[in-house]
Amino acid sequence: MNFEHILEHHIMDHAMFPMFSLGPVQMSMSQHLMIMWIVGGFLTLVTTFAARSQSRLAAGLRGGIEPVILYVRDEILHPIFHDATETYLPYFLTLFFFIFTANLAGLIPWSASVTGNISVTAGLAICTFVMMQFAGAKEQGPIEYVKHICPGGLPFWLIPLIFAIEVMGMFAKCIALCIRLFANMVAGHVVSLAFLSLIFIFAAASKAVGLAVAPAAVGLALFVYLLDVLVSLLQAYIFTMLTALFVGAAVHPH
Repeated sequence: MNFEHILEHHIMDHAMFPMFSLGPVQMSMSQHLMIMWIVGGFLTLVTTFAARSQSRLAAGLRGGIEPVILYVRDEILHPIFHDATETYLPYFLTLFFFIFTANLAGLIPWSASVTGNISVTAGLAICTFVMMQFAGAKEQGPIEYVKHICPGGLPFWLIPLIFAIEVMGMFAKCIALCIRLFANMVAGHVVSLAFLSLIFIFAAASKAVGLAVAPAAVGLALFVYLLDVLVSLLQAYIFTMLTALFVGAAVHPH
């Protein structure tokens, strides 16, 4: 049994068919891209149905979604953005629900963990970086925003160095977001596959030992799988919370 090959096949993205070319770059439909489109379409349909339909099912969906929306608005965003909360609420709700649903989609058999792809988490982190710059320039004005990147009262000769450090700090925050989400989602899949692989590793030496190890290995893998459901929610919350803090620091420099 080649554990490395199985892990690579489960976690890595795979091109399905070519779509178009941009010069020497071939753009292809991949498994992860398809899952992201499915997640986006699913969220659009479900939230639209919950908001507009008067059926019992829609009422039940609203009952489950509204507390999450209110928590994000009142407990995460309002203490940071105050009167500007409603302005930034749509972005953060989109961010939270997309990450949470994508995390859960990665737990479905024969699906794929798109948040276990560092390209996807890097794209989300880039969105955070752009939002930091946009919000800071919008709330303070472009010139004032750039001026407030450095603390006041610094000697003139020290300003370029501190400015460079502060800009590097912005990039570091976004890189940390990217790595945190990617590593946590990959770790759960790696541990689950590792436990299941113990069956085949021991079975290679003795089928009886492999059968004896199987119940414990499956039980541990199932425990990690259920734990990943909690991790999916927790990582969506952490990414949204940290993004709100980083954007809030750009909006309120003092």
